Amino acid sequence: MHYVVIMPTAVVTGANRGIGNEWVNQLLEMGWIVYAGYRKNMDKLENFANPNLFINQLDVQSFESINKFCSLVDGPIDLLVNNAGVGDGRWQKLEEIDDKWSLDVIDINALGPVRMVQALYEKMSHDRLTKVAMISSLMGSIDDCKSGRSYAYRASKSALNMFTAAMKKEALEKNITFAILHPGWVKTDMGGSMAPVSMSESVVGMMNVLDSQTLENSGRFIQFDGEILPW
Repeated sequence: MHYVVIMPTAVVTGANRGIGNEWVNQLLEMGWIVYAGYRKNMDKLENFANPNLFINQLDVQSFESINKFCSLVDGPIDLLVNNAGVGDGRWQKLEEIDDKWSLDVIDINALGPVRMVQALYEKMSHDRLTKVAMISSLMGSIDDCKSGRSYAYRASKSALNMFTAAMKKEALEKNITFAILHPGWVKTDMGGSMAPVSMSESVVGMMNVLDSQTLENSGRFIQFDGEILPW
């Protein structure tokens, strides 16, 4: 008797460096098929030599780019990691807020992930439970906003959280569950060298959270170590 081994399939956005690249690394080590997207430069994706990795350009602000990328993804998809994102320069004063860049930050960080869910929705709808990891931030928590600053980045992650909380209702009937994940303060270009959490530790933690992800707990706002976060 021959058994067919089904290799799970993941899509990772913003996969060329940082946390996104670490997602790719760990998923490949676990035997996943991974479709990785990069916006401009391949960066660390050039270091991989794995037949289960498919790398293509992806700009989450462009419907044309998204549709081209998603047409190359051979479904069904078991995991979507919406990781692509940008910072806002951490403006320190109200007078420094830049309207144009603020809108771009919100477009990339909040609407980009929504566009990816829209484009892959049918490929994520199948008999197995599909998990969507929305890489958010504690800085998107209104309750936790004690210091202010980083206006556009905070607003973009709050918007991402609300988009996800709303989408989860409709996606239940498609067997899709969402986790809104705070990766921690991670040693990345954005997080800086003083950050206490390594990329490996962060992604291992987020994967452990996803292991407990169900339809019933879809939409929870949760830290990489399992702590439920305030909205």
